[in-house]
Amino acid sequence: MSWYKPSDVGFAVRSKLADIGMAARLFAQLLRLAGPTLARPALVRDQIHFLGNYSLAIIIVSGLFVGFVLGLQGYYILQRYGSSEALGLMVALSLLRELGPVVAALLFAGRAGTSLTAEIGLMRAGEQLSAMEMMAVDPVHRILAPRFWAGVITMPLLAAVFSAVGVLGGWVVGVLMIGVDHGAFWSQMQGGVDVWRDLGNGVLKSVVFGFTVTFVALLQGYAARPTPEGVARATTRTVVMASLAVLALDFVLTAMMFSI
Repeated sequence: MSWYKPSDVGFAVRSKLADIGMAARLFAQLLRLAGPTLARPALVRDQIHFLGNYSLAIIIVSGLFVGFVLGLQGYYILQRYGSSEALGLMVALSLLRELGPVVAALLFAGRAGTSLTAEIGLMRAGEQLSAMEMMAVDPVHRILAPRFWAGVITMPLLAAVFSAVGVLGGWVVGVLMIGVDHGAFWSQMQGGVDVWRDLGNGVLKSVVFGFTVTFVALLQGYAARPTPEGVARATTRTVVMASLAVLALDFVLTAMMFSI
């Protein structure tokens, strides 16, 4: 005896395809609205303040402790091979290539992504988006686009702050606490970090993560069921889906960048 009817399977597949189509249309519309949105910088500026400044504290604190851990663990590993002077290079490469963009994106999804989803979802539940449509105001243009492009701009800046603070944390542990030579720490870092291959790849990753996390957050809020439970489920889906997307994209981007 079959648990599922063929019609049920077909309906589920059709619903998923419709969701994918709606998401693709929304993403294309947000990209198309880049010019008109950036032509109104006040809206984007306010959202950058909301997404960036309010996420700055957790980014700085997390980056500092990640730098502490990298400095401590890296020293014990490099000491086995008599290469403790390369601690600065190891900390910098770890943060610029991987940990800076990835951890900052995960924190951005947990802090700013959930806030965006809850905000848009509450607008949907309170029928504010429907009221805007009744007044011939496009909610995608007025509400979603400024938040989308603000998130894309904010994410690389937060990743840069995370990496910079992490390097300082590694310096505090390695130089001030353990006693690694100050000059060797910075000279090894300056000599081994390539601007385009290391720093550029990290910036590219953070931009891609900014697109991904912000779009997932706005999509979940825009498509949320107009109930308190629907908004709560959408917020949870934002964290899960954005985090998994960041980790998957990190693997794909790393494989592409370092195989070329």
